[in-house]
Order: sequence, then structure tokens, then C-alpha cells
Amino acid sequence: MSIESRGRGYGPPVENITHTIGNTPLVRISEKLAPAGRTIYAKCEFFNPLSSVKDRLALAIIENAEKNGTLKPGQTVVEATSGNTGVAVAMVCAQRGYPCVITMAETF
Repeated sequence: MSIESRGRGYGPPVENITHTIGNTPLVRISEKLAPAGRTIYAKCEFFNPLSSVKDRLALAIIENAEKNGTLKPGQTVVEATSGNTGVAVAMVCAQRGYPCVITMAETF
């Protein structure tokens, strides 16, 4: 990326936050850090809206349920979780208009 293009963003405005999920950069690790003779890349999942690869999982779960008809408008999504998956499911549900209940087992 040239100095001139910094700060311009990644393109036109998106329709909603879920359109930014998965559009994460693949970054080449500096030759100063990589083992000699090796080229290493890192997938920067922290560029997802909630800084987690779980954003991809949550979107895929909701989209699949909508596509196959198991999730219909007005239905409530219930997710048993203690972490990033639940936060991501809540975000996708909020964007799509689904009520969402997050539960956590006592053993967590």
C-alpha cells in the first residue's frame, strides 16, 4: 500500500456490518522475522467487526438457517456459549432483526 492510498479505506460504504465479515487481509510477515528462505503470511482475523474469526461462524450459522428455512422472521435465536461466538451471534441477530438469547452453562 502506498503512502498516498493510506486512509482511503477499503472501498465504497457497505450495506450493513455483516458485509465486512471475512474481508480480512492476508499480510506477509517481514523477512526480518520469518525463518531464512521462508515466506510466511498471516490472516488478520482481528479485522472482522468483533475482532474474531467467530464472526465468520456466526454469519454462516444464521445465513444457513435462513437459507434452509429453519430460521424465520420473528423467531428467537438461542445460543449456548461463554465467549466470542455468542457475541458474534448477537451482532448478526441484531443486524438481521432476530431476538437473541445467550445462555451459559454453570460449568463454564
